[in-house]
Amino acid sequence: MMKKHSTIPAVIIALSALTAAAGSQSFLRPCVHEDGSFGACHWAGQALFGLALLMGAEAVIAAAWKNESIRKGLYIAMVLTAILVPGTLIGLCGMATMRCRALMRPAMTILFAVMGIASAAGIYLSGERTAGRQ
Repeated sequence: MMKKHSTIPAVIIALSALTAAAGSQSFLRPCVHEDGSFGACHWAGQALFGLALLMGAEAVIAAAWKNESIRKGLYIAMVLTAILVPGTLIGLCGMATMRCRALMRPAMTILFAVMGIASAAGIYLSGERTAGRQ
């Protein structure tokens, strides 16, 4: 009997998504304007928070789901979601020295890349098991 290796990527994604969600609200948060107004960076941070929560929820469902075809579909959705990194969905400020560009964008790009790679591995592992059953 084979072990369920296709759940391992889901655990990696869930942990990365938790880090991204928590980080987008704390240690990796975007810059704050001195006058208290919200700029594009704030909304990019909010979008990343939502995307990280979505990825985390999809990962938990993928880990719990027994049907490999459905799990593979969730991994495909997660690959597509991982493409939405800072600067693609909502723009960032133009100053390269600002916190959103110097800290948040690179950190979130790395975290979402890890989630995307783990999702691609999940697609492969889920596809391998469903192909063997046909």
